[in-house]
Amino acid sequence: MHIAVLNGPNLNLLGEREPELYGRTTLAEIEARTRERARQLGVEVSWTQSNHEGELVDAIQRLGGGEVHGIVINAAAFTHTSLAVRDALLAVRIPFVEVHLSNIFAREPERRRSVLADAAVGLVSGFGAESYRLGLEGLVGHLQARHGA
Repeated sequence: MHIAVLNGPNLNLLGEREPELYGRTTLAEIEARTRERARQLGVEVSWTQSNHEGELVDAIQRLGGGEVHGIVINAAAFTHTSLAVRDALLAVRIPFVEVHLSNIFAREPERRRSVLADAAVGLVSGFGAESYRLGLEGLVGHLQARHGA
């Protein structure tokens, strides 16, 4: 099983950007932990981060074709605004889980809305770096149940 993990803008600054809100764990540390958990689950993981909406859309489109079974996505600020990211996810028809470090529903009003959530298999929000592990585990469980594994 192959899971793609996609990360949106400013996540490359994790660990230094607003640590009181996002924690001190870097994206590289989250990636290492996620890869280790994926290994334990017997799952292959690919990892992408982009600060550019079009690059994220291109990355999603490249996932079509059947080699990727699921997506874990932290679209960051694009969560609240990007119909382009949403449309790309819908176009490739790959099940995805939306993850967020902070609880977006306890944030500013403009951050309480996700344009992705209704199309997602699930949403994990507010558990810091653990959101990625929880999202990965949930998605793998969903895919295994769906395919009778």
